[in-house]
Amino acid sequence: MAQPAAPSNSVAYKLFAGSANPELAVKVAAELGLSLGKATIGRFNDGECNIQLGENVRNTHVFLIQSTCPPVNDALMELFLMVRCFRRASARTVTAIVPYYGYARQDRKTTARVPISASDVAMLLEAAGVDRMLSLDLHCGQIQGFFHHAPVDNMHALVDHVPYFVDNVINHFGDEPIAVVSPDAGGVARAKMFMETLSAMNVQNIALAITIKHRRAAGEVEAMNIVGEIKGKHCIIVDDMIDTAGTLCKSADSLKDMGALSVSACATHALFSGPALERIGKSSLQYVIISDTIPLKSIADVPEGSDAHKALKDKIKPVSCAGLLGRAIRSINSGTSVSNLFAVKSDK
Repeated sequence: MAQPAAPSNSVAYKLFAGSANPELAVKVAAELGLSLGKATIGRFNDGECNIQLGENVRNTHVFLIQSTCPPVNDALMELFLMVRCFRRASARTVTAIVPYYGYARQDRKTTARVPISASDVAMLLEAAGVDRMLSLDLHCGQIQGFFHHAPVDNMHALVDHVPYFVDNVINHFGDEPIAVVSPDAGGVARAKMFMETLSAMNVQNIALAITIKHRRAAGEVEAMNIVGEIKGKHCIIVDDMIDTAGTLCKSADSLKDMGALSVSACATHALFSGPALERIGKSSLQYVIISDTIPLKSIADVPEGSDAHKALKDKIKPVSCAGLLGRAIRSINSGTSVSNLFAVKSDK
């Protein structure tokens, strides 16, 4: 497949992928007009990673796509060993494209005698020989600072999510007001960015709200309060990830009980652990917009008529991040700025 025209300062590069999310890798390769590099990735009988490159990468700029999604430890070790493989094969540079950065929630010490795992993973990747990191919606921005030598580009999926929301959801609201809801105080900046991007696309009558949750235990909400007015408004909950969806669904049901006209959610990383799909199917959520940083369970793999089937069929709407990643790879390779990829421009 021929590569599209690129700026004159672009250099030859190759795109490889681990086994964590092959569907996304194929889409990114198609965006770039490339074929994925040849590599054999398997497992020995005892579960160890078995990796072999199938082509020469000497003096080549390598871009490696590998989300550290479940099974997280397998994906992380595979990423580490592939980077080492490129280094031992004399690649000129190695850029790790990690759409979902695992261990990101362990970004500080919350109690005594625990690791700061997000920092330790960064140390591991730099020790492996990563020259640059590209990720999507890191759980917290300070993770970029955990990389002491490799520059980190933290892209935002809202560049794709907001236009989709405007075209497919918000256009049905008419002139009714909208509330962009942050699920906690730590997500206010993300929700504010989402609201500002909606405004840039000429969406009117938007407000910001914050949920204050009182937890009984991790992932278990006992009570919830709202800062801001949501009664008589269409609510959009904005977060970076959905894990078991317990907190999300409880928040959606509470917002509906408090008078919200409708509740939808927008999140980048769809982990959907345990009963997440069943909870979403039974909840008050109208739509859940997600990226494909993590492979989504096929609707064919869940029983027809189940809550999980309802969630996958009617509520969950994946929006691919392949175009965004492809544009970022082109910018990095050509030495042009990636800052223009952080904004949505209105064409209305």
